[in-house]
Amino acid sequence: MKSFVIVDAGPLVAFVNARDSYHGWTVERLKEVAGPMLTCESAVSEALFLLRAVDGGVSQIAGLLTCGGLRIGLSLAAEAASVCRLLTKYADVPMSLADACLVRMSEMYGRHKILTLDGHFRIYRRRRNQILPLLIPDQP
Repeated sequence: MKSFVIVDAGPLVAFVNARDSYHGWTVERLKEVAGPMLTCESAVSEALFLLRAVDGGVSQIAGLLTCGGLRIGLSLAAEAASVCRLLTKYADVPMSLADACLVRMSEMYGRHKILTLDGHFRIYRRRRNQILPLLIPDQP
């Protein structure tokens, strides 16, 4: 069954960079995706920074954004209080701004799974105590 996804920076990088160790895993997961991927501006910023030295990396992310295959699904201005609540709650993990935005998006888009390579998402909870639905490699 195809899944709707909220995508983190790591899988965006792995998808674009064929030399990334998670490239194959990410490509296989993206075959299971229904509809456009959702993300936040912070995750896009991280991915673009990490892909700056990869030939065509930035243009591939830009292409996903302009064709609608990747959409920004959160307005930080509108969700600042909720995102800041998460940053405060998980300050000891630590939680990045992108992570907080993606967790908030999981609260907003309940049927979407978070596609990530980041094990911190196993710790985070939505709506105080709900485990996040994840697409994440099998690793501790």
